[in-house]
Order: sequence, then C-alpha cells, then structure tokens
Amino acid sequence: MKNKLVIIGMPGSGKTTIGKLVAEKTGKPFIDLDEFIVEWTEKTIPQLFEKGEDHFREIETMACMEIAKRKGLIVSTGGGVIKKPINIELLGDNGVIVFLDRPVDLIMADIIVQSRPLLKDGKEKLLTLYEERYELYKKYADEIIVNDRIIEEVCSDFIAIMNKYVML
Repeated sequence: MKNKLVIIGMPGSGKTTIGKLVAEKTGKPFIDLDEFIVEWTEKTIPQLFEKGEDHFREIETMACMEIAKRKGLIVSTGGGVIKKPINIELLGDNGVIVFLDRPVDLIMADIIVQSRPLLKDGKEKLLTLYEERYELYKKYADEIIVNDRIIEEVCSDFIAIMNKYVML
C-alpha cells in the first residue's frame, strides 16, 4: 500500500499550492521538498546552486532519502527531482507519484522567473527545461493530472487518487 502522495512537475506548475490545499482538505501533513532542504541545510536554494547544480542534486537526493522514511505525507518536489532516477525510486517506494502537468504557456503566463534559480536566464530556459523533462515526468508518474482548470477541480482529482491508493 502506498502511504505518501508525491507531486512532480515543472517549476510553476502549482505543486506546492495544490499540495498544501490537498493536505488541508485531507488532514495530512505537507512537506515542500525545497523548503525541507532549506531548513535542513540552513541555506537558500540559490546559495546551494552557487556550488553548481550537481551539488544541489546530491543534497536533494539525501533529502529524498529522509522523506522516504516518513509515512502519511503529501510531498511537493522541486521540478528537477526527476533528473536522478534514485530520487524517484526513493519517493516512489511507498508513495504514489503524480505528475502535475501544467501546459507550459500557462506556466509562462504566471511564473516569476527571477524567483527560480534555474530560470534566471529567462522564459526561454523554461521552454528548454520543459523539452528536457516532460518525457521524464510522464515516465515516472503513476498518475497524471492536468492543471488547466480551477484549483478545486485539480484538488478533487488528487483526493480521488489518494482514495484509489487507499491513502486516506
């Protein structure tokens, strides 16, 4: 039985916003993996990226190891968590992986690129990341939810998945 809901997807796809709302509606604890990393390392994500993306990804994997031990959570991941298959293995071992698929044009319409370390070079970088990652998100997902509707409908889809995997 799965005992964790893990949300993957592009930066700006709504993982944290929807994860928090689903947690609120179901009474489950919520963890944002990036926020967990910041608290754990006492460094900001941009500070961790200063030593390079590889450095950040190593820390991210250690955080996934820690989160994997916990039960009954809703977890929103960083957009690049899928770059290392070990992260998905760890999180998916007792968690259902859900790809929150937000169309890239909707992400570009409302994302603030300056607040995202990998997107500081502008929206063209978002398109590049989308092309690099989209198939990986689909490959690793147990379920896919398209985030192109009102938030309440998207949350209802997540709750239905939790019921399907007997997580409530």
